[in-house]
Formats: sequence, structure tokens, C-alpha cells
Amino acid sequence: MALNRRSFLKAAGLTTLAGLGGHAAMELLAPGALDAAQPAKIGAFPEALIGKRWAMVIDSTKFTSMRLSQKCIDACHTAHNVPNIPGKQEVKWLWTDSFQRVFPDQRNEFLPVDIKHQPFLVLCNHCDNPPCVRVCPTGATFRREDGIVMMDMHRCIGCRYCMVGCPYGARSFNFRDPRPFIANINHRYTTRMMGVVEKCTFCEDRLARGLMPVCVEASEGALIFGDLGNQDSKVRKILRERFSLRRYPSLGTEPHVFYLI
Repeated sequence: MALNRRSFLKAAGLTTLAGLGGHAAMELLAPGALDAAQPAKIGAFPEALIGKRWAMVIDSTKFTSMRLSQKCIDACHTAHNVPNIPGKQEVKWLWTDSFQRVFPDQRNEFLPVDIKHQPFLVLCNHCDNPPCVRVCPTGATFRREDGIVMMDMHRCIGCRYCMVGCPYGARSFNFRDPRPFIANINHRYTTRMMGVVEKCTFCEDRLARGLMPVCVEASEGALIFGDLGNQDSKVRKILRERFSLRRYPSLGTEPHVFYLI
């Protein structure tokens, strides 16, 4: 008997709920191998950038106003056909938030005033132990060997378990067809459809072509991207020299976006 999308979604949802029913939330964050992990295919082209463990460093001292943040956001959203949908159905890959919301576990009341009130860029943290991967019933969300947490839009059934699992709010759901909300479609990158989840992918498509993530190119040096597995890389060097924070490190997700403060 043929299984249509609606029937599959219903069956997958019931199966996943049954599978999660007897487990505490923190079990989803437990360390260990992820069954849905898939190898990186980034080396398919000779010019591809290869990394053991990709990571992003955000120099927060350079994002003192919205100008540079918005420049990075616009570059990202334009390159990846992120629709401009206002309100609660907003779709975003890269955005800003306040210090209190980005680092709620940092309770130092004597922080400098400029840090408390500046915008902080936020995105998918491409965790070593991503709970979004654990809860995805179809394998549409998976982690590559180089640390990039990916989305296979064709396998996504729209259950949104990954959105619930992600503690960073880094995923968006397409409640409607996003294409009418894209001013100028970039034909080098695929558009999505209604009913699927999407998020930042560290510009894996650009890495495969030997290019840096588009937000990094637009950041005027405020975003540093590189291989954390290479002790001589720029990201390793700057993290040795400067103090940095990560979001919710106590959850055990091992995020790989670092903020220089």
C-alpha cells in the first residue's frame, strides 16, 4: 500500500513519541555516537576546503552596532534564499539577540554596559552532541564528520522535533511556501517548500567550492571561520589568545560557535 506524506508523518510522529516517552530530556543530550551521523562529502571537488572540525569565532567587540550585524545577515539570507516573512512565521538562519538571551547563564551583574546592550549574532552552533540529530525520526538532520550539522530538505517530514530539541532556537519552519517572500532568488542555491525545517549549514555549499561562508566574507574581519582540528589554524590561534564564551555549555551539546568578549 502506498504511503503518502501525511500518513508517513503520522506514523513517524507516533513512533517517535513512543520512543521518547520513557526518557528524560537530558538523555537526548547524553554524549556518545549519533546513529544518524553521516560522513562529509565536502571533498567531492578539487578546490573544496577540507576541515577536521569546522568552527566559527565571533568577535563581539566589533559588533557594537547593527550595521555590521545586518550586513552579515543580509549576505547570508540573500545567498541562501531565506524568505522575508514578518511576524511569528519568520524564517532565519542568522539573526541578533541580546546578551541576556544569548548568555542567560552568565549572571555577572557588573558587566560593562556596552556588552549588556550590544547585539549578538546567533546561528546554528553545529554541536558535537546535537540533540536535534537525536530526535529526528527520518535522518533528515544529521551531523557530518567535519562537524557540520546538516538538513536534508527532501527527507524532512515537518514534524519539528528538531526545533524542540535545539536549545538555541536555531531552526525555522516553513509554514507557507517561502518563494513568494524572496525578492531576488539566487539560482545557485535551492529554494525550500512549505512544511520543512531549515537552518544555517556553515555554507557547506561554498566550502565545497573553495569559498569561505558568505557571512564571514561580509563581516569585515569580525567573523573567523576555520578548522578547530588544526592547531595552526586561525581559529585555534585566536581562541588561545582571547577569552571566549559559548552558549549553554553546561548542556553538554559542545557548541562550536565561540564569542570573543
